Amino acid sequence: MSVNLPKLQVIKIGGNVIDNPPLLEAFLQDIASIKEPFVLVHGGGKIATEMAKELGITSQMIEGRRVTDTASLRIVTMVYAGWINKTLVAQLQSKQKNAIGFTGPDAGLVISKKRNPSPIDYGWVGDIEQVNGKALSGFINQGYFPIFAPITADKEGHLLNTNADTMAQAIAISLSEFFEVTLTYCFEKNGVLSNPDDDHSVIPHINQSSFLSLKEGGIVTAGMIPKLENAIKAISQGVNTVKLCHASQVLIQEGGTRITA
Repeated sequence: MSVNLPKLQVIKIGGNVIDNPPLLEAFLQDIASIKEPFVLVHGGGKIATEMAKELGITSQMIEGRRVTDTASLRIVTMVYAGWINKTLVAQLQSKQKNAIGFTGPDAGLVISKKRNPSPIDYGWVGDIEQVNGKALSGFINQGYFPIFAPITADKEGHLLNTNADTMAQAIAISLSEFFEVTLTYCFEKNGVLSNPDDDHSVIPHINQSSFLSLKEGGIVTAGMIPKLENAIKAISQGVNTVKLCHASQVLIQEGGTRITA
C-alpha cells in the first residue's frame, strides 16, 4: 500500500444509535468536524419493525436475522433508504457537509445476489458481489460525503435487504485501492467486551486467532460474531485500520477495540 494515498474514513453507525436522538446528534456533530473525506453506512434501527407492526405485518426473525418477504422489503426500503437516509443527509447538510444519499443500485455502486434459500430462506436478502470503488471514489473526489442505506440490488433489478456491517466492510475494501482507509464500527458499546455486563471490560486488540478463541469460549456471541468477521476480512484485504468503538469515540484514536492482522 502506498503511503501517499489520501486518507479516508468509512464509518458504520448502528441502529441502536439511530434510535437514540441525543447520541445520534452528538455523533453527527463529531463526524461533521472530520477534515478528511468520509463515507457513512447506517443500519436500520427499530423504525422498520415499528412501522411493520402498525401496518399489521409480522416481522419474522431467525437466529437474530430478519426474514425479508416482499412486504418487509417494501418497508425496509422506505425506512432505510427513505426516512433514515434522508434524515441523516439533511442533518449533515445543516452542518455544512455536502452529504449525498445512496443505496447500492444508485450508479451501480454495490451489486448483490439473492442469498441462497438453502438451508434457511431469508427471502429478499442480498450478499454483496462487487463494489464500484472507482465510481464511488469519483463522488468523493468531487467533495461529496456518501451516506449509504443498507439496500442493494442484483443484476436483474431486484432490491435486496443487505447487512450494513458487511456493506461497510465491502465499501472499505473497494476504496482501499484509492485511499488509506480507516473503517470504524460505531455502536452503543465501548468496544468488544469480555463481560457484556461491564462496559469497562473492553478487549483492546483482536486478531483472527484471538477471535476464534473468544468465539469458542462464548465471549463473543450473536451479532458480534458477524461484525468481527467483517472487521477481520477488512483488515486482511487492504483496509489500513479497523476499530470498533462507542459512537462518542469516533474522533478518538485511543479506546475501543482495534483489529489487527
